[in-house]
Amino acid sequence: MRAAFVLVLLLMAATPAGAVLPDEMLADPVLEARARDISKNLRCLVCQNQSIDDSDAGLARDLRVIVRERLVAGDSDSAVVDFVVDRYGDFVLLNPPFKATTYVLWIGPVVIGTFGLLAVVVFFRRRHATASGEAPAPLSDEEKKRLDALIEDRSE
Repeated sequence: MRAAFVLVLLLMAATPAGAVLPDEMLADPVLEARARDISKNLRCLVCQNQSIDDSDAGLARDLRVIVRERLVAGDSDSAVVDFVVDRYGDFVLLNPPFKATTYVLWIGPVVIGTFGLLAVVVFFRRRHATASGEAPAPLSDEEKKRLDALIEDRSE
C-alpha cells in the first residue's frame, strides 16, 4: 500500500505543472479551461520550445493575460488566436499553418534530413570502397608521363 502511495506521488511530480500563476486564473472555470486550451497552442517567444502555458518567461505571462482579457471581453477562441497571430505572426503558433509563408518551417527539416542522410550514405560508401582494398584504376599513359615529369622536376 505504501509503495502504491509513493508511486502516485512520483507520477504527480512528473507531470508538467504549468506556469500559470493564481492571480492570472479566471474565476469562471469554463473561461479558464478555454484560456488553458488556447495557451497550450501558443509558443513562448522567449523559450520557443514551450507553450505560454508552460513558460515562466515574462512575455509568456503577458500573453497569458492578453488571452484571458480577450476571452473575458467575449472573443471566440479563434478570435483570440487571430489577435495574437496578428501581432506576433504565425511563429507564435506551436503548429503553424501550411501556407506560402511557412513552407520553410514545414519543408526545411525534411530537406535538411534528406541532405544529411545522403551525406551519410556517400560517406559510408566511400569508406567501404577504401576499406575493401579495391585497387585504384591504373594510370593512363598521359598521367604516367606527367607524373614522371613532376618527379624529374622535383629531383633537380
